Amino acid sequence: MIKTEKLTKVFRTEDIETFALNGVDIHVKKGEFVAIMGPSGCGKSTLLNIIGLLDNPSEGIYNFNGTDVSNLKEKDRTQFRKGNIGFVFQSFNLIDELNVHDNVELPLLYLKMKTSERKKRVDEVLGRMKIGHRAKHFPQQLSGGQQQRVAISRAVVANPGLILADEPTGNLDTKNGIEVMNLLTELNQEGATILMVTHSDRDAGFAHRTINLLDGQVILEKSTS
Repeated sequence: MIKTEKLTKVFRTEDIETFALNGVDIHVKKGEFVAIMGPSGCGKSTLLNIIGLLDNPSEGIYNFNGTDVSNLKEKDRTQFRKGNIGFVFQSFNLIDELNVHDNVELPLLYLKMKTSERKKRVDEVLGRMKIGHRAKHFPQQLSGGQQQRVAISRAVVANPGLILADEPTGNLDTKNGIEVMNLLTELNQEGATILMVTHSDRDAGFAHRTINLLDGQVILEKSTS
């Protein structure tokens, strides 16, 4: 599903070049659950941003489902993301002015789905995530664990093939963190491909495989199953 070759990202400031990624080769098969690990500043989030089509690499090749998406223009990246990729972030990234239902509905609006189908999808996913009773509440009225359930609901409501999770338990206590990881595991068991950035050995243990980065390079891959 995901294949990168010599993926490189360089940030330039005046005469200084910083290699956030330096020749990264990874391959994630459909249906895998893969954790990306490494110290702060090693390139984990930069890699996730490129795979999520939030940014382009400076050099190298990125294939998504057999399509070379290495150098898409911003408008084309946005269009390609719709329905293909769902995002879960550490900070939840919910819109404070929208209630739970409307936050989760957003990806379906972008897909121009009919109102009746949108309502059905949102109700189904909120019920599954056990947060349907909070549908009319706003993010600031929810606990951290509840907010992350809403964020996961938004990520999966359009049935994307790929879910990208950036430190999904980073703002949660142990109990809520384990519940979130169990939810991601269930989604993976139902067919979703998940690529997760984490510092947590516990969270990485839920994945099939870990990829360790250091200084923008892959230094170790190992199975966790």
